[in-house]
Amino acid sequence: MTTNTATPADDFAGQYIPTLVDRWDELIDWELREQGEQGFFVEILAEAGARRVLDAASGTGYHSVMLARHGFDVTAADGSAEMIDRTRANAARHGQRFPVVRTDWRELRDHVDGRYDAIVCLGSSFPHLFQESDRRAVLAEFHEALNPGGVLVVDHRNFDSIRRHRYQSSGNYYYCGTGASVSVAHIDDRLCRFRYEFPDRSTHHLEVYPILSAELSGLLRESGFDSVEEFGDFRRDFDRDEVDFVIHVARKA
Repeated sequence: MTTNTATPADDFAGQYIPTLVDRWDELIDWELREQGEQGFFVEILAEAGARRVLDAASGTGYHSVMLARHGFDVTAADGSAEMIDRTRANAARHGQRFPVVRTDWRELRDHVDGRYDAIVCLGSSFPHLFQESDRRAVLAEFHEALNPGGVLVVDHRNFDSIRRHRYQSSGNYYYCGTGASVSVAHIDDRLCRFRYEFPDRSTHHLEVYPILSAELSGLLRESGFDSVEEFGDFRRDFDRDEVDFVIHVARKA
């Protein structure tokens, strides 16, 4: 058995080591994930009139490829070199071409060109920011990188439930693959440590900040977004105790 403990919290990109990234697409299962989303993000961006889209946490490229396939002008970005390499490879494999940039969110404007009609930050990536000052700084970067009237879409695991020790993962929406068992190894109001165990009995841990839904919605409004709407597992009407992920759609005035 090989075990990797989480790297220091401020090195969130460094948590995605090659042995984990190599398994990420297996965890997601692109086809099942697309079925589960049922066009949610395409519809949200189309309703906002978006054309130029920044995928700020591209991971292995699923949403970048999917949005490009639906005609959006996509730029993919991620802080992990391993994830960026996989995004490029998956884009080529799916016959898509778009800019791919490695950048820390806190330095976003130094690495992306111009402004965007929409920014998506998905896969519960935003909770990798442990310091409130960083969360505010990144939301300010996102706000500045949007055109007037632009939309920001940010999601996270249902930490409201997880912090009450009610973790669940239906496997119907985000992590649809069957290649790992995911559990919560530790949870308090400042740290959530997920444990991934794979069929070969190897394990990996990811550490994130367990942000509450109301906390993120409040930060979005304080960062200048004039409206924030919450969805649970792609539904407007949802039971906060029964969903895997919460999605925030924020609009810039």
